[in-house]
Amino acid sequence: MSRLLGKRALVTAGAQGIGLAISRHLLQAGCDVFVHYRSSAEAARALASEAAALGRRAGCANADLTETREGERLVREAVAFLGGLDLLINNAGSLIARRSLAEADDAFWEETLSLNLGSLRRITRAAVPHLAEAARTRGGAAIVNLSSLAGRKGGHAGSLAYATSKGAVLTFTRALSSELGPQGIRVNALAPGLILGTSFHNTHTTPESALATVAGIPLGRAGNADDVARAAVFLAGEFDGFITGATLDINGGVYCA
Repeated sequence: MSRLLGKRALVTAGAQGIGLAISRHLLQAGCDVFVHYRSSAEAARALASEAAALGRRAGCANADLTETREGERLVREAVAFLGGLDLLINNAGSLIARRSLAEADDAFWEETLSLNLGSLRRITRAAVPHLAEAARTRGGAAIVNLSSLAGRKGGHAGSLAYATSKGAVLTFTRALSSELGPQGIRVNALAPGLILGTSFHNTHTTPESALATVAGIPLGRAGNADDVARAAVFLAGEFDGFITGATLDINGGVYCA
């Protein structure tokens, strides 16, 4: 029997790409899931029928996570639908655009950091009381933050602001694990490398760049959304385990911490 059976999970940006794969894998593992979306309303709502086929429940809501009140509303709606919260998957984020240091003005830096780090902080802050309650009454709770290989290595040209924000996610994860550990909440991160088939790389990575990157991957292939989702489910399943403050790298061997 899955250790996640009956757990209640909130997944931000959970209706497309990596987030959608994570939502589906959590449902398959026995979770009830509440999905945040911005533009993927149809896919988010379609998860309800997928969940029902598995004997689970899935809800969804739109929210702008760069706004504190919107993030707080999302958490309230998730908790009301799920009846509490055991797991938080912070997946929302984007490169936005490739800009060098000279091209990236203050507004661009603020937008990038607000989306990739600020939204994660806002949602986590709103969710922690509910996660702490689950840890007290249901045997544990867990947070999984999505970072990036760019946060480890610095990223490709034009990703300075994005890489900085994703590096900050790794530091946030380590620091928060110390703060929330006494409450029984484990906090870990994922750092995916080249994950093709997602809107991120469809938008920001050329076929030539992808081929060049794959040539340097020891496993000889790019990753896919399911590679990341399986890792997310593993860390989520450690809600009562001994892994916290860790980053799991998913890059085919390009970077080994």
